Amino acid sequence: MTRRAYDNTRRTEQARLTRRRVLDAARELLVERGPTAVTMRDIARHAGVSAETVYKTFGTKAALIKDVYDVTLAGDDEPIPMIDRPELQAVLAAAGPLDKIGRYAFAARRIAERIGPLLARLLAGARGGDPDLAQFRQTINQERLIGAGAIVGHLAETGGLRPGLDQDRARDIVWALIAPEVYELLVADRGWTPERYEQWLAEALTDALVAR
Repeated sequence: MTRRAYDNTRRTEQARLTRRRVLDAARELLVERGPTAVTMRDIARHAGVSAETVYKTFGTKAALIKDVYDVTLAGDDEPIPMIDRPELQAVLAAAGPLDKIGRYAFAARRIAERIGPLLARLLAGARGGDPDLAQFRQTINQERLIGAGAIVGHLAETGGLRPGLDQDRARDIVWALIAPEVYELLVADRGWTPERYEQWLAEALTDALVAR
């Protein structure tokens, strides 16, 4: 490796480590204080970097919040689409519709566990009238709708979707059942364990979608 290539690699790795440190600091503050009480300077101070670095890396607070959410959703900052991650690949590889639904419920539970505390704060901010957070809520709802449509389409392609069930209707059912608000209601408010939520979700999805 040439000196120039080495220096470029080193700068790239340093930038990634800085970005990860800022994302971790932002997540901690957003969960602790809520989005409206956290500034970019607060995040920079907590991460041990300059505010200029935070703005240069993320541009806006809204973009930073979305990146924090995306990394929390995935579980890491690797550039791997959700569909290519092991939890969802296990759904595609499962032999039959009941197994697919069970694995999908497990994946949904793991995602909800990761994003729960953060998303509760962000959605509260959206309900408070912040336009950026309201847009964030619309964006993640649309992303969840796309994901719900993907699992319904996969069930239809593999013969697991109940005959006569409209795919758009099925997609909307999945979209509603896996909503983070549902997880928060059952686990945070009603005291369900994540395992009980997963079992309920698998049963609800099976009853709604699958031809037994």
